[in-house]
Amino acid sequence: MNKKNAIKRDEAELAQSLASESILFKDNKTNADYSSRVLMWKLLRKHISKSQLIGFSLASLVGLTIVILAVQFHQDVRPLFNDEDSFLRKDYMIITREVSTASTVLQGNNEFATNDIDDIEKQSWCRQVGKFSSNDYSVEATISVSGQGMRTMMFFESLPDEFLDVSGREWKFNPNNPKIPIIISRDYLTLYNFGFAPSQGLPQASEMAVSKAVKLEFTLRGNGRVQTFEGTLVGFSSRLNTIVVPEDFMKWSNEQFGSGAEHNPSRLIVEVNSPGDERIANYFADHGYQVAGDKMNQSKAQGFLNIIVSIVIVVGIIISVLAFFILMLSIFLLLQKNSKKLQDLLVLGYSPQQVSRTYINMVIYINCAVMVVAVLLMLLARTYYMPMLKAMDVNGGSIIIALIVAVVIMALISLGNILAIKKKINSLWIQSA
Repeated sequence: MNKKNAIKRDEAELAQSLASESILFKDNKTNADYSSRVLMWKLLRKHISKSQLIGFSLASLVGLTIVILAVQFHQDVRPLFNDEDSFLRKDYMIITREVSTASTVLQGNNEFATNDIDDIEKQSWCRQVGKFSSNDYSVEATISVSGQGMRTMMFFESLPDEFLDVSGREWKFNPNNPKIPIIISRDYLTLYNFGFAPSQGLPQASEMAVSKAVKLEFTLRGNGRVQTFEGTLVGFSSRLNTIVVPEDFMKWSNEQFGSGAEHNPSRLIVEVNSPGDERIANYFADHGYQVAGDKMNQSKAQGFLNIIVSIVIVVGIIISVLAFFILMLSIFLLLQKNSKKLQDLLVLGYSPQQVSRTYINMVIYINCAVMVVAVLLMLLARTYYMPMLKAMDVNGGSIIIALIVAVVIMALISLGNILAIKKKINSLWIQSA
């Protein structure tokens, strides 16, 4: 009984409001517009579901925050992928042919032919290819420190200077004043400092100390000749796990002590422009090439990171789409509850635009509030990861792209809501006609 009385009271209030509205519409159009908006809000407020709108707002907020945060993070880390000097933009891989049991027994050729090198250079992920050249003679090295020395057999390799990560004025060879400059792997010094030296009770040594204290001599034998050269340690390489000499020295020494004939390289260094590209690993596997070190593992990790970022963006978009449908459901339920009163307004002479204005304003206000809060959350999250990027000399990117993405997404959601509202109001208008 009380429920019936409440319904009758609401209908009486609506009738009184509609009558007042009609009078105002005749007397003052401006007052009528204002009164119409007030009336619409009164009607809407009685049947609005706050839980549904809060659910939409939270879902939309989470989805939009995930999307723009992923976009902003991508903008901030782009220098790592695009800068020429970035460690993620390019990398060097040293490859060899796989040595199988059959090739060992049959003494198969594991060298790279010219067509193999040409095929690698044609790949989209390849920037350039460098060939390792090795000595064609015997090398004996004498290493002396403070009058005490050791003698060992050694080898030399050379490759184009653009592939070296060590340079200096001493990196040249003059046959008239023969002195052999070399670059060795930093791993060799690490093995000495943390493996050999502690076991023998010897002191550890820095790179500078080794360069100054160690005396090197190389005895070259071949082609009926024997000659001893002084060596100079130019630096330590983190990229190359070998003993490198200048290319001009390698060519000269092979002519003097070796056959002088050119041989196909057994090792190549490949500069790639996208270390995370899975096509690199597939290509090497298909051709039976092996990569030195853990470069392929690093490439797989970088590729995995790209996949994760893409998944995060897709998840954010899905949540935003679901939030859109949540709001649409709330609006349709709201319109359905108010359909009788809205039809009465349309019969009275109100246009569908006037009737739908309040609902449209509500959608716009909610979406704008969600967008503002999402941007604030994105900026807050950015303050946490930016110090880590700055530690890697990355200053981040502009937030304009993320803001544009936020505006576009919420504009599309709002446009979809507005079109749905107008479609529903028009259908009620047609029914009341």
